[in-house]
Amino acid sequence: MRPNSPTVGFLQPHSLPVFMDGAPRQPSGSSMKRVVAALIMKQGKILVCQRTRHQTMPLRWEFPGGKIEPGEQPRDALHRELEEELGIDARIGEEVARIEHKYKDGGTVELRFYLVDQYKGEIENRIFRDVQWADRKMLPTFDFLEADLELVKDLAGGKVI
Repeated sequence: MRPNSPTVGFLQPHSLPVFMDGAPRQPSGSSMKRVVAALIMKQGKILVCQRTRHQTMPLRWEFPGGKIEPGEQPRDALHRELEEELGIDARIGEEVARIEHKYKDGGTVELRFYLVDQYKGEIENRIFRDVQWADRKMLPTFDFLEADLELVKDLAGGKVI
């Protein structure tokens, strides 16, 4: 495996310790961020969002979602993030991919991607520079975050959902 390349797991067992409440947790002192993201589907297209120039990794594209807060379950975190970012009440579907990515600066992120094909409300852009519905084959033309690139390739190639 190349250095800094993502590890993509499709519904593989979680390697973190699992506690009585069933929530996997990072050992204390760890710098891994736990993040959830939605693959929101509508009429065969996927919603993609562009970060603002004031965020870390400015103007890069991503799938909507965010950080899992301490004690929060991943699906609950994603539901909360989608309401905050897009104003929707989403039905969080199956987990379709899990990626662990190490950035060159040493930071590590674990991303869990969930399918969202049903939601209530109209999508409104509350925090992004731009949001677009993209055909899966066009995803590689967007300047995605490094951690999303392997999944973007798999989505474009029809290997995932």
